[in-house]
Amino acid sequence: MINRIYTKKIYVGNVAIGGDAPISVQYMTYSETANVEATVEQIKRLHFAGCDIVRVAVPNMEDAYALKKIKEQISLPLVADIHFNYKLALIAAESVDCIRINPGNIGEKSRVKDIVKACQERNIPIRIGVNAGSLEKEFEQKYGQTAEGMVASAEYNIKFLEDLGFNDIKVSLKASDVQRTVDAYRLLRPKNIYPFHLGVTEAGTIFHATIKSSIGLGALLLDGIGDTMRVSITGELEEEIKVGKAILKDSGALKDGLNIISCPTCGRIEADLVTAVAEIEERTKHIKAPLDVSVMGCVVNAIGEAKHADVAIAYGKGSGLVMVKGAVVARLDEKELVDRFVDEVEKAAKESEKE
Repeated sequence: MINRIYTKKIYVGNVAIGGDAPISVQYMTYSETANVEATVEQIKRLHFAGCDIVRVAVPNMEDAYALKKIKEQISLPLVADIHFNYKLALIAAESVDCIRINPGNIGEKSRVKDIVKACQERNIPIRIGVNAGSLEKEFEQKYGQTAEGMVASAEYNIKFLEDLGFNDIKVSLKASDVQRTVDAYRLLRPKNIYPFHLGVTEAGTIFHATIKSSIGLGALLLDGIGDTMRVSITGELEEEIKVGKAILKDSGALKDGLNIISCPTCGRIEADLVTAVAEIEERTKHIKAPLDVSVMGCVVNAIGEAKHADVAIAYGKGSGLVMVKGAVVARLDEKELVDRFVDEVEKAAKESEKE
């Protein structure tokens, strides 16, 4: 597991963020929020995909007034995303679990005071969401759209909220490129103990967004930075959750489900490894136990990797071994290996649940 930097624990609904709480994965719906039926349907899909917190856009009054009906029909914590019109935040605060504001476009500080008062009265947190592309004029003029400018904006707005007696705060520092994003989070992290919401914004389609988010969020997670996160993808709902969970898992921040180790394709492989791994992924996707399983296709890698796995297949020519914690439990024809392997994984998962 990674060693996370200590942060203050806050709550968005019933989900803890910061402290010793697990790193949560968020998503933002793309329906018009005022379309209650469509928005609720998307949120329910996200719930079943493993989303922890959901955010909705609130660009107008109709959307703001729809939040109450939405909240009544969902179980996920609900965050209202507010830009420009502070009055929308005042309405949203009556129904949601968190308010996200962008300091670069919310306007006069008197408006922020009103938002803070509304959140204080209802005991809900505020996310200070700094975006490189929409910094306040004074910070953009002084620093440009840089990591330093983002950090200066965040520090100013954190202090403003603190001076109002408000410290139920989380912070995000997003840019559309990885380097600025990572630099900003790293610069701000030693300066306060508030939880961070991680994300590379406007990251693009699934391929590019997966790469950018894996590099940026992965680098920060390995530094121990990050308490909640969103992978921003131009695409379908479930893909963001899938990629986000995978980043957490492969960075060591989340122990959940199988870690499947398999050979790269090469000329030494003595089995149809591609088909075998695809079948194993499909048949074991329901397993939540944190097990390392290995599917190796030749003698060069097979035994060495298999010895260190909870369950493994070591393929040879036309046959192979099934191993459990390094011990051979079966030598079988190639066609029988996957079935026996899945049986052993199921057993190991049940044993893990008892521990």
